Amino acid sequence: MPLDHYVFQVHLKNFYSPSLGNLMYAIRKSDLKTFTPNSESVCRIEEGSTNSYLREDRIVEEFLKKIEPNYNKSIDKLRANDIDADCIFTIAGFVAYIIICSPAGMRINSNLLKGTVEETTRALDSKDVFPLPPPELGGKKLTELLGSGALQVEIDHKYPQVIGISQILSHANSFGNSAWEILLNNFEDSPFFTSDFPVAIEKTEDNRILNRIIPLSPTLAIRICPDISIERNHEDYSFSRFKYSIRNLNRQEIININRLVVQCAEDIVFFRDNYEWVTKFVTKNAKYWIEPKTHRIPHSEETYLWFTQEIAAREN
Repeated sequence: MPLDHYVFQVHLKNFYSPSLGNLMYAIRKSDLKTFTPNSESVCRIEEGSTNSYLREDRIVEEFLKKIEPNYNKSIDKLRANDIDADCIFTIAGFVAYIIICSPAGMRINSNLLKGTVEETTRALDSKDVFPLPPPELGGKKLTELLGSGALQVEIDHKYPQVIGISQILSHANSFGNSAWEILLNNFEDSPFFTSDFPVAIEKTEDNRILNRIIPLSPTLAIRICPDISIERNHEDYSFSRFKYSIRNLNRQEIININRLVVQCAEDIVFFRDNYEWVTKFVTKNAKYWIEPKTHRIPHSEETYLWFTQEIAAREN
């Protein structure tokens, strides 16, 4: 069975340490242990790209063939301010793949389905569509059982993955037609980190919008500021709505981005240089992760669901 990488090896290799050769430094947030892996030994799952819900269960590999080989070339184009449609598609496709096929992405997206199933259950139960549960459950209706926690909805994480794979080009289209900030890090002693979920979220003034910050190398990152007016069904791979700016970050901005990268990592943080401050910095931010949130908004006789994500302290 194939061991599929959900973070590109070519991405991780950009964070190899000169002092280690073909290795990088890593810290697990769960136990704060430091180790020195290579790109092949981490961020991989057995049959991770295989999804039995699909007629062609490994179809996402065809998408990756258009993305992964062009990763380093695209980074060079970003640095050289020589950005074209192929570069945009490659980076946007990398981001789309991470949020769909990584363990963190599947966990987060499962919450959307969970909230939808629960709310549909409540709506149908209010119309007495379901028979009463057995006496062993106290004769309570499904809505009461959901409310008390006696009944819980569990989602197969592969199901939101298949939905995401079917929409992966749409996600790449949306990211690629948004505004990007190309973030340059010129501080040798404070390089960018990466992680097993290298797509950090950042709040904006609009509660509907979360920026995405993606470290691409120790000296280069991008901030994608999504345009929610883009119609996902309107495909534009010339990326006519793409716009960008280039920014040289100050030290505090780099610290803020690295904080988000660590907090949004699912478990493992990777870094090029093992400076004395790194372990303390990761430890301080290790208890956080991305928490999906479902907000129920009653309206007349209906209830609207608003799904979002927050950086929150992990309960376990």
